[in-house]
Amino acid sequence: MSEIFEGYESQYCELSANLSRKCTAALALDREQKKQKISEIRAGLEDAESLIRKMDMEARNLQPNVKAVLLAKLREYKSDLNNLKSEVKRIGSGNLNAAARDELLEAGMANSLTASADQRSRLMMTTERLNQSGDRIKDSRRTMLETEELGVSILQDLHQQRQSLLHAHNTLHGVDDNIGKSKRVLTAMSRRINKNKWIIGAIVAVLVVVIGLILYFKLK
Repeated sequence: MSEIFEGYESQYCELSANLSRKCTAALALDREQKKQKISEIRAGLEDAESLIRKMDMEARNLQPNVKAVLLAKLREYKSDLNNLKSEVKRIGSGNLNAAARDELLEAGMANSLTASADQRSRLMMTTERLNQSGDRIKDSRRTMLETEELGVSILQDLHQQRQSLLHAHNTLHGVDDNIGKSKRVLTAMSRRINKNKWIIGAIVAVLVVVIGLILYFKLK
């Protein structure tokens, strides 16, 4: 149902009930006061016609299934408006007898009671919809709070995991530095071993040459 249509409908129902009461009150007035009251009623009828036109335009812009229901209600309001116009004409004609006046009084009271009952019914329906909307808002808020708590918990877990990853990264970086140092030490030791091998080889070669020379000279 369109909220805009319901707003116009509420205004029309209130205006229609007010016009019915004014028609009933006009019957008990004298000629001059009655003319003034009729002028007020006719101005109200123009406002009512404007509201019906707005409801008609709003209803025709809605979906077909909703539009059919609203147009049916609109026909009732148009009929109600025509009845009000007829009452105003009869009151303004000045040819009402006592029976007709009593009939109008009874009709005005009946219309007022009907309009008031319809208005109360619509207000109760509106209140119920507002309560349902409030419950939905509360549920949405509760869901939002639960989602927020879950999000905070996830962020805390992610922060802890980040700290763990940073600690592991720092540990790996330290291990990598130690491996680099060990590699440099091993490289230096390997160079020294190779150097020592060459030195020992040279000493052995010199000793062999010296021993050879000594044997040569002794045998000679």
